Amino acid sequence: MANENIELKKAGLKVTLPRIKILNILETSEKRHMSAEDVYKALMEAGDDVGLATVYRVLTQFESAGLVLRHNFEGGHAVFELNDDEHHDHMVCVDSGEVIEFYDEEIERRQHEIAKKHGYEIVDHSLTLYVRKKAE
Repeated sequence: MANENIELKKAGLKVTLPRIKILNILETSEKRHMSAEDVYKALMEAGDDVGLATVYRVLTQFESAGLVLRHNFEGGHAVFELNDDEHHDHMVCVDSGEVIEFYDEEIERRQHEIAKKHGYEIVDHSLTLYVRKKAE
């Protein structure tokens, strides 16, 4: 829990038990992209008494502090992932909702070329591909 305390303090947030527990869930979960409901279920399974409204409030605070990133993928609800400051893009399976992270140097290079061609520079971007498993 010492690591969570440091992260919360660095983000300018007061260290509270619900914040520590929620940050711990996000750091230790096998799922990298979790909805507020996923976090709430994980807390309940661990025997922690943290309400769903508190989970939503804390995740919003984490987002404002830059600890997590919120994604609103089409057809689904918001999911959160820890902000590790490493850029990546996403593929979302339209059938299962699975989120796959990827990074492709060529795609990144082409995006910058296209922006430059039109007289712009990219300051930030988000790329999401909506995919379906190919029938074999």
